[in-house]
Amino acid sequence: MLLKLWRNKETRSVIIQIVTIALLFAFFAYIINNAVLNLQALGKTFSFDFLKEPASYDINQALIEYTSRSSHARAMLVGILNTALVAVCGIVTATVVGFLLGVIRLSSNWLAARLVYVFIEFTRNVPVLLHILLIHGIIVHFLPLPKQAINVADALFLSNRGVYAPRPEFLDGFVYTTVAFVVAVIGAVLFRRWAKKVQEATGKIYPVFSICLGVVVVLPLVVFLLSGSPLTWEMPKMGRFNLQGGVVMLPEFLALWLALSLYTSAFISEIVRSGIMAISKGQWEAAGALGIRRNRTLQLVIIPQALRVIIPPLASQYLNLTKNSSLAIAIGYMDIVATIGGITLMQTGKEMETMIIVLLIYLSFSLVISAFMNWYNKRIALVER
Repeated sequence: MLLKLWRNKETRSVIIQIVTIALLFAFFAYIINNAVLNLQALGKTFSFDFLKEPASYDINQALIEYTSRSSHARAMLVGILNTALVAVCGIVTATVVGFLLGVIRLSSNWLAARLVYVFIEFTRNVPVLLHILLIHGIIVHFLPLPKQAINVADALFLSNRGVYAPRPEFLDGFVYTTVAFVVAVIGAVLFRRWAKKVQEATGKIYPVFSICLGVVVVLPLVVFLLSGSPLTWEMPKMGRFNLQGGVVMLPEFLALWLALSLYTSAFISEIVRSGIMAISKGQWEAAGALGIRRNRTLQLVIIPQALRVIIPPLASQYLNLTKNSSLAIAIGYMDIVATIGGITLMQTGKEMETMIIVLLIYLSFSLVISAFMNWYNKRIALVER
């Protein structure tokens, strides 16, 4: 009977899958049990109760309220937000710079193309950690001291302690401006969809970009003025020893942001270049025959088609940038690795628990980025009729 089942192709496939899954679960059960027994032998317990205890350490950049008396869970949340901030800023900057470099790399201007080529080759072939240390060293050692900070219109100050800028302070009536902005964005999206349907049905083209931009800007601005301009600015000023007030971007954040952005942009530029080169030359010639300028051809004809080639490898670069942010600990930027995976680990001795948290957080970041990029990739994919 068993031999007969084994000879059946479909039954054999199911049996192999069941056995494989059973062995996998048995392996994980053995690993977990072995870890628990070893922890007990060392007098340790597997528990996440330490998250409720006071962290007892300071964090140089906190996007939410935090003191040394806050819990380890609060410190973990601060680290997550710091990691997310670097990842989002880095992805946006790397994308913009990478697309520009990729287009310039194909420019007919020999000097511009060669300069971009040199930058890309230098950046890609130097470890990202060295870029982080180099930029951090430049900021700390070459920018002036706070008392000699570079002053831009008495609003922006650049020093080796960071970049100080005005901090917005929202008053009670600003909520109406926020609601107006959300309504304007929703209206712009709906209008864009409606205009597209009209164009497909009748051929009539509306100035979608101008109308949407006007709605998104004008409506919130009118509500803002009618509600009494409920916004003030806290300006930075020189204190006794350092700049005070306003919002500050620390040298550690600036170095990490710039290094990760420039490093990743070098790879994105090559992805963009290859995506553009993958489009048939006949597309350029056909657009030229219709009298479309070269820059408009790139914008309206080439880039939309090239995105189908660019997006899949672009997702990998976003994931690499997010995971490379863990190198922040090298310059003292307090991300998730430095907080829960560093100081908290050393204070509590909870190696297993803290590393599980760090792994799950990076896994969550990666899954969110992958899900978004897969959704966008499907959205721009060719629809077969």
